[in-house]
Amino acid sequence: MLKATLRSFLAHKGRLLLSALAVLLSVAFVAGSLIFSDTVTRTFDRLFASTSADVTVLPREDLDSQLPSGAVQTVDASIEDRIARVDGVADTHLDVSVEGVTVVNSENESVGPTTGAPTIAAGWYVTDRSPVELTSGHEPRGPGEALIDADTADNKDVRIGDTLTVIAQPGSFKVEIVGIATFTTTNPGAALVFLDIPTAQTELLGKRGVATSVAVTAQEGVSDAALKERISRAIGTETYEVETADEQAESAAAELGGFLDVIKYVMLGFAGIAVLVGVFLIVNTFSMLIAQRTRELGLLRALGADRRQVRRSVLLEAALLGLVGSTLGLATGIGLAFGLIELMGLLGMNLKSTEMVIGWATPVSAYVVGVGVTFVAAYLPARRAAGVSPMAALADAEIAGVGRPLRVRAVVGTVVGALGAAALVGCVTATETGSAASLLALGVVLTLIATVIAGPLLVRPVIRVLGGAFPALFGSVGRMSQRNALRNPRRTGATAAALMVGLALVGGMSVASASMTESFDQQIDETLGADFVIQNNNFQPFPQEITEKVNETDGVGTVVRQRFAAIAARLPNGDRVETGAAGYGDQLDEVANITYAQGGTAAALAPGNMAMDVDYAKDHDVRIGSVIPVEFPAGRQTELRVAALTDQEGGEGFGAQGAMYFGLETLERYVPGGQDSTLYVNAASGTSADTLRERLEQTLDPYPQVQVRDQADYKQLVRDQIAVLLYLVYALLGLAIVIAVLGVVNTLALSVVERTREIGLLRAIGLARRQLRRMIRLESVVIAVFGAVLGLALGLVWGVCVQQVLALQGMTALAIPWVTIVAVVVGSAIVGIVAALLPALRASRMNVLAAIAHE
Repeated sequence: MLKATLRSFLAHKGRLLLSALAVLLSVAFVAGSLIFSDTVTRTFDRLFASTSADVTVLPREDLDSQLPSGAVQTVDASIEDRIARVDGVADTHLDVSVEGVTVVNSENESVGPTTGAPTIAAGWYVTDRSPVELTSGHEPRGPGEALIDADTADNKDVRIGDTLTVIAQPGSFKVEIVGIATFTTTNPGAALVFLDIPTAQTELLGKRGVATSVAVTAQEGVSDAALKERISRAIGTETYEVETADEQAESAAAELGGFLDVIKYVMLGFAGIAVLVGVFLIVNTFSMLIAQRTRELGLLRALGADRRQVRRSVLLEAALLGLVGSTLGLATGIGLAFGLIELMGLLGMNLKSTEMVIGWATPVSAYVVGVGVTFVAAYLPARRAAGVSPMAALADAEIAGVGRPLRVRAVVGTVVGALGAAALVGCVTATETGSAASLLALGVVLTLIATVIAGPLLVRPVIRVLGGAFPALFGSVGRMSQRNALRNPRRTGATAAALMVGLALVGGMSVASASMTESFDQQIDETLGADFVIQNNNFQPFPQEITEKVNETDGVGTVVRQRFAAIAARLPNGDRVETGAAGYGDQLDEVANITYAQGGTAAALAPGNMAMDVDYAKDHDVRIGSVIPVEFPAGRQTELRVAALTDQEGGEGFGAQGAMYFGLETLERYVPGGQDSTLYVNAASGTSADTLRERLEQTLDPYPQVQVRDQADYKQLVRDQIAVLLYLVYALLGLAIVIAVLGVVNTLALSVVERTREIGLLRAIGLARRQLRRMIRLESVVIAVFGAVLGLALGLVWGVCVQQVLALQGMTALAIPWVTIVAVVVGSAIVGIVAALLPALRASRMNVLAAIAHE
């Protein structure tokens, strides 16, 4: 049996090739994501471990919420003297490092990275653990001098002697580049600008006598942990955090982990789609191979092989296929990881492909996925193979009938589908977002399973409709192609299911994204009344000088400032809510259209008052006149009276949880020194919007981090953000289509082999090669369109349900992207044509007499 199995595997290796490709793609994404993330993790672990001080003293992280908007956490510089006197301390120095600054050249162009990595301004202090070294010029020696890292200098064409402008939280200042610093370790992609420590304190932190941390070097023989304990006792831990080098490296790696997790989960998403779609392909391939080998398996049974041996033989073939696919997939995954590492290099993160990490978990995962998926997918066909009777050797029979199994499918599919439909109905009628989302997830899974199970039952009615015009358009060739697709509903359903999964996903996400876009457009139209909105690119606060420049711009009429602060509110029902609240200028009604259930803007912005979303207020027993104890940053406490309840379409459009906001006067009283996050600007009387925009852009030209946007720009910004998710879905769809094409090709190729004698007879009675190719192409098209119709129908239902969940968050518009749906159907027909090219060509080249003699 072992010899027979191996010979059978080698005899059908061409037929199994496309199934091996599906396994290869699945394994490649799993292996590639693991190798890439392991490589980046190992590289940055070494970077953080080699550059962290023995002990670092920082401000406590839980004091972050006590800062004014846009401020930087600091420690008092005097703490350095106390630390230096601790037994076991060899050396200390103040560190000043601020992220989120903007650096521009003489043409007001940003010299920072465009990949999302930060621009960091820091104090220059050299130790044996510094990540950079001075390679040209000299160190900064006072105000007006700075160093820049070599990678940024090369990328942005910055040279020694150039003048740059640094825009930091306290304001902007000019520096002359006097030296270039080169990374001695991995460059994480950031742009670095170095100032001398006193200048860094003044210009980046706003005053002397503070720092962002204190770095401590231990004396020889003193452990980091022991020194940390001594320093903690000396300075206390109420306002300071003391971390060892290992703890610093661990916390830095944890921050990086979020970025790595995004890449890893995206790639594992691709792997999941490849696995899911590949399962259909493998099941279909083995089912067809076993159907074609009915006589062979019957002969083995007649010669003495029992059911267990036949089943084991088929599963061994699947395991061999999984081994081959996994091995090739692992190699492809290494290539994929190499490509990602090179891509990161183009984006500024200089990883070394020579230091690629392939841990033991990577090949184990690769083979578990590849062999496991193939083995599981082949189990049902193997069971069918074991049921072949010895008498099948005497007849030209297939075991893939359409009797009882389809009746079982009908019952199981109906039950599962009913449960899925009930879950989706529950999702639509739910009033809580959490329960609606849970029911949606359950409904999506169950309806997908039900459609896959019941797919063969839908083949005959749907394909009769889809292919109904074939006889009239293509005559007998069209009629035969339609009947070929109807010949084996199970096979047609399984082939179409691979395409259906991808198109159901894209259909659902297309409806959801179109509905989100339409909802946001409506909300912007209804609520935004300002001519222009001025914001930072990353929505972070900006220096006060920007607000001053805008106010001084000729033609500016109304300017309403928006500023955020973290607060803790004690609500009447006893809940303590930590959230973000906004402060607005007095003329809010001139730049925003706010709908109130009770009260109005004047009352909401009056000193000592606040506003809240009406639904949130009801949930927490808040009424007009309720007095809410509120704690602001730095422990400042007060009581604010609820003077207005908003009833906005978006529910929480102003502020965060509860949509709480108040007057800017109230906020500045309890949180002085903050920065504005947004400016809402209207043109003065007699100044056109176009003229004002031109003047504002000219005013803000030195500040490339802020943008001037009107309503159309704001809508486009939202569309672009939603499009990022949609592009990912389209990429997943592309992968699903690739594997689905492999499935159609495999099905048609095996079908051609199965119908070799039939094709020979058709050719003998006059069917031309061109007509034969057309027949196979039409069969492929109708199968692909069948999969598209099922997938899009399912996706539309999912999309409508997703929109109902979004409606609970105020996104009430439902939009169906008909253009996308029609394009997908047309694209599916093209996919069918492409998938049929090779099988049709092979069929048309068959020798007629040899085909007739084929058994």
